Amino acid sequence: MKHLKSSLRNLRQVFDRSVSVRYIAEPFVSFDAQRHSLDVLAFMNGKDFDVVGVRQNGAVIGYVHRADLREGTLEQYTKPFDQQLLMEDWSPLLAVLELLVGSPQVFIVVMGEVSGIITKGDLQKAPVRMWLFGVLSLLEMQFLRLIRASYPQDTWKGFISKNRLAKAEQMLQERKRRNEAIDLVDCLQFGDKRTIVLRSDTLRHALGFLSKDKGEELLKAFEHLRNELAHAQDIITGSWPELVTFAKKAEDLLAACEALEPEAAG
Repeated sequence: MKHLKSSLRNLRQVFDRSVSVRYIAEPFVSFDAQRHSLDVLAFMNGKDFDVVGVRQNGAVIGYVHRADLREGTLEQYTKPFDQQLLMEDWSPLLAVLELLVGSPQVFIVVMGEVSGIITKGDLQKAPVRMWLFGVLSLLEMQFLRLIRASYPQDTWKGFISKNRLAKAEQMLQERKRRNEAIDLVDCLQFGDKRTIVLRSDTLRHALGFLSKDKGEELLKAFEHLRNELAHAQDIITGSWPELVTFAKKAEDLLAACEALEPEAAG
């Protein structure tokens, strides 16, 4: 197998340098502090906005929640920005995930002024999905590396069912017909690799799984998330804030795989 050059560090470098929070932020609409609040409320209802900015002397000084607005002016309902929820537009994309666990929105600063907003719904956008899919794909690649090192000459065959083995052999024949230079282990699905990795006490302990059952539970959740990402399914509804926990665990597991030398596996 060729040297596996892709790594979590490589992936982070790509995203941290090239894909910042500005790529998922929405423009932060704002109104003058003296605007009548009911007029702004009608606008927010029409646009289904929960939060808008408030300007004073041309500068955005705070925000209002739709649920708070009653008679009067916006100034009466203005909340100051929490400094912990302000992010520069060049901040790494994934820095926003943890902040959104404890807040419904994060505000994006451009040239010293709040001009963008990110909510949980924005995590459905392509850059976040690409990151998560990248981590899970790298994890699967590392599983393949460990299986090759631990079970040379396809000695892993006895760890999966005859039906799953037949599926892999069928895929191998089809790929050979298309002149694709691969071997049988390349034809394993994520679930097959999960089964083989967890059958090894050495691998399981080295990767931090307390038991085979715990490993099955986590890796099945990863597989489910990867399938949802691949088929453009909703990854937020019903999965928040567990999604952030999954992302952290996937990164930790990937790092553990990368740190495990082939000769130590088996």
